[in-house]
Amino acid sequence: MQQITWRADEELVARIKMSAQEQRISMNEYLTWIAQAATDPSLSSNAIEEIRSRLRLAGLLSDFEARDTVRPDDDAVAAARRRAGQGTPLSELVRANR
Repeated sequence: MQQITWRADEELVARIKMSAQEQRISMNEYLTWIAQAATDPSLSSNAIEEIRSRLRLAGLLSDFEARDTVRPDDDAVAAARRRAGQGTPLSELVRANR
């Protein structure tokens, strides 16, 4: 399991804390619900749908369908990696104030 640090203003944290208390869950679990609702369209429950609706209204959730993806062939991936390694290194751009 991974841990993240998140910065938010006190008013937002207070609203999240209140919402978590209303659901009778921890803030951590509530924030996990929000992240899952925003990223996993297969989840469904009244609480998740309410969160998803709020995220959609705020412009933070796009409607997408889960779909099968096709993995590119190994040769295409190798060619892309070779191309990605070309060009001016970032350190030189910084030194040149670009």
